[in-house]
Amino acid sequence: MTRDLSPPARIPLLVFALLSLLTGVLAGLARLGFSVPAFGAAQAGSHAALMVCAFFGAVISLERAVALARLWAYLAPAAAGIGGIVLLAGGPLWAAQSLFAAASMVLLFGSVRVVQRQRALFTVMLAVGAACWLLGNLAWLAGAGLHAAVAFWLAFLVLTIAGERLELTRFLPARRAAPPSFIAAVILVLAGALLATVHSAAGLTLFAAGLLALAAWLLTFDIARHNARQRGLTRFIALCLLSGYLWLAAGALAGLAGGFAPGHALHDIALHAITLGFVFAMVFGHAPIIFPAVAKVKIPYHPAFYLPLLLLHVSLAVRIAGGFGDSLTLRQWGALANTAALALFILTMIASVVRGGRPAARGR
Repeated sequence: MTRDLSPPARIPLLVFALLSLLTGVLAGLARLGFSVPAFGAAQAGSHAALMVCAFFGAVISLERAVALARLWAYLAPAAAGIGGIVLLAGGPLWAAQSLFAAASMVLLFGSVRVVQRQRALFTVMLAVGAACWLLGNLAWLAGAGLHAAVAFWLAFLVLTIAGERLELTRFLPARRAAPPSFIAAVILVLAGALLATVHSAAGLTLFAAGLLALAAWLLTFDIARHNARQRGLTRFIALCLLSGYLWLAAGALAGLAGGFAPGHALHDIALHAITLGFVFAMVFGHAPIIFPAVAKVKIPYHPAFYLPLLLLHVSLAVRIAGGFGDSLTLRQWGALANTAALALFILTMIASVVRGGRPAARGR
């Protein structure tokens, strides 16, 4: 009896996630007044759920399932992906919410199993991130509204990434201040997310302070500062990370100014500086490593990888300038270019897979 899912069998899970990504992007454009296909416009109110739960939740869960190499672990990306399909099909909201909650439960269980295998700060952080996703999903399922889940969902994404980066600091000389300062920043993030459920303004301010502290920690202690002096893929990943940390800090600063509150003038800036500037920069940097592990394909590095990264940052800067200047036109152009950056990234990865699958030239 097989203990793992074969690489070809994992592809449908990626397809479900990508369908949610596509619809989520179209839903985001619809929220800014663009005319998009009906299936995208119909999901304008589910933009956050499609991006965080159905896409990122499925991708992160799939990566964890591959690492665990257990069939039951694939229930998490399957439930997240099917939850996205339920939303796209116009099914009952409670059904999609329940599937997302089930996905986060399985992810949390798998993360706890990882902690049992290897007791370390970074494995604990991955479990804490999964717990944040579960708390956000349960709050949404209980009828608290999407706004009540956002802080927990952001904590899920940020702490998962921070935990994975924390793992790599063991390759650097030990610095006594690193672990306690990391824990302090995480405590602020968690305390803020929890406090926001009963006192929104104070909780979201504390949450933003924790994110800012975490961004400062990553810029100070992450190995990316050293790898940026390398070449090739190592340098590309490092620059993705460092640029993402700056966007995380920018989003946190906007949050300190009240940007995490729904309806605030800086709301779009705070959320998208983190989800686009930080999280997608991490996706761009880690995709050449994660996708080969998940789908067993080759993604050889090429300097063209910098093109979608550059477009992502420039387009996000335009969008944020539109937010500060109260210019809907700039925000729309920035959002449209955000979409182009994601599309260019996917095309670049596909082209690299095709190039990686070609036989080497004779004599090379």
